[in-house]
Amino acid sequence: MTLDNIKEEIQNSQNIVILTHEVPDGDAIGSSLAMYMGLKQLGKDVDVVIPKYSKTYTFLPCTNEIKTEGRMENYDLAIALDCGDIKRLNGFANYFEYANCKIQIDHHEANTMFADYNFVNPTAPACCQILITVLKTLGIEITQNIGTCLLTGIITDTGGFKYQNVKAETFEFAAELLNRGVNVSEIYRKVLQTVPVAKFELRKIAMNRIELVENGKIAFTYIAKKDEEQTKTEDHDGIVEMGRDIEGVEVSIFLRETDENTYKISLRSNDYVNVSDICLMFSGGGHMRAAGGIITGLTFEKAKERIINECKKHIK
Repeated sequence: MTLDNIKEEIQNSQNIVILTHEVPDGDAIGSSLAMYMGLKQLGKDVDVVIPKYSKTYTFLPCTNEIKTEGRMENYDLAIALDCGDIKRLNGFANYFEYANCKIQIDHHEANTMFADYNFVNPTAPACCQILITVLKTLGIEITQNIGTCLLTGIITDTGGFKYQNVKAETFEFAAELLNRGVNVSEIYRKVLQTVPVAKFELRKIAMNRIELVENGKIAFTYIAKKDEEQTKTEDHDGIVEMGRDIEGVEVSIFLRETDENTYKISLRSNDYVNVSDICLMFSGGGHMRAAGGIITGLTFEKAKERIINECKKHIK
């Protein structure tokens, strides 16, 4: 059984590196820090390698332990969290590939099963929810600090328990964390309600560019590199959701320029479009209602036209 294998490999390893996906969200950061604190309980030497992340999550315990690069090339064990494809490991796939053993824990439907041991549950709304079971199996005490990280991941990936991926057991796990002293109102305020000024300015630019097409069923917006330079932030969390929340919109598209003729795609849907299937066509993937990909080698207008036309095929 995979969970038993994971337990054995962790027990037999001392030097461990934790990795997650590029542009990490609250589930990625939360699961990474929860695993870090859990492994420290077991006396392991652990590195969490995340080169960049949003200031939104600096309130989480142990963010000061996050490293921008690892301290060795060959770890005993590499653990990838909340990442469906090795190509998305924040540019540090080498740490994963060179490790003596490789584990991944994830909840993405389009998972490439790239580890030696893959503990993947696509029905779970967040990697952090899966991690609760993993930590318990390892005999790790879920402290208030660990619980804060776990609940942050769950709140982030469920949109504050409002998305369709929420199930009864999600509330049961959340209740367990609250009983351990986790402050849900503080997490909710810092993750979903508080917006730094620079992030607000970037959101404002994106909001002013929203276009509605296909009889208002598709919302499109974009951010260029010069916009990030102007606002002095690359924190685009929440931009794609602005389009999705407009009445009548089924699919929201957010295009972000990362280099010349290169764009990151973020897609969200409301009721019936499987955006993960769409993003598979753009070297990406994700979940049925939230996914991402990349477009290269096209001008902005051509990239915009291509992603909108692909989404139109799925609109009823």
